[in-house]
Amino acid sequence: MEKYICKTCGTQFPLSDHQPESCPICQEERQYVGQSGQEWTTLNDMQESHFYKNEISQEETNLYSINTVPEFAIGQTAYLVQNKGFTVLWDCISYLDAETIKQIKELCGIDAIALSHPHYYSTQVEWAETFNVPIYIHEDDRQWVMRGSEHIVFWSGETMKLHDGLEIHRLGGHFKGGAVLHWQKGNSGNGVLLTGDIIQVVADRQWVSFMYSYPNLIPLPAETVERMAGKVKPLSFDRMYNAFHRVIEKEADLAVQRSAERYVKAIRGELFQT
Repeated sequence: MEKYICKTCGTQFPLSDHQPESCPICQEERQYVGQSGQEWTTLNDMQESHFYKNEISQEETNLYSINTVPEFAIGQTAYLVQNKGFTVLWDCISYLDAETIKQIKELCGIDAIALSHPHYYSTQVEWAETFNVPIYIHEDDRQWVMRGSEHIVFWSGETMKLHDGLEIHRLGGHFKGGAVLHWQKGNSGNGVLLTGDIIQVVADRQWVSFMYSYPNLIPLPAETVERMAGKVKPLSFDRMYNAFHRVIEKEADLAVQRSAERYVKAIRGELFQT
């Protein structure tokens, strides 16, 4: 019996005596099945290969990034956010080993795990069982949980308070339950928004964008983006981190609003003629 992991998206499935026939997350139009077809591995195989390791880096005071090297599956970054003695793992990565566990326990431990959307669920249950913590997922994305667990807490509504100064906000868009983490005390009290790719920091770090599918380049409706920008507008944040180590250092709140305006004009044919 093994808990198989999809090599394309990094999602772990429940114990089984054979590989799953398919990965529903990758077969859906927001993701994809690789050209070689559906491929699987296990966490044990990854560990025993000695091919992977996790790098933990300090991004700013009380914020650490975790990346798997070499890149695996989607290649996202997870973050450890420390806030008044409470640490949340924001988003998750597939690879976990004894050295990573040791470093995190020495650094700060983990009190909770919170997810932006299903593409980063990865081995979230392994992480939750290791650190004995809850996993917070918006109930609108319940169907995309491939491996259930008593550690998973499905929250509802538009906002959930994790801790004093740490709130999850549902924006929708990329996924119906797509969420961002607002860290009020981050960036020396100027506020930080961690967005996964619900809001995506683009190559020009003064702008962001919004998509239904990033790999397949399917845009969101203008009305959805306007709604997302409206939900973010009341939040106080000067800095933004996405899931791929891209950062808007200053005036990230303004970047979201002007980017949403540009996006809407482009979708409605008002930005350019070509």
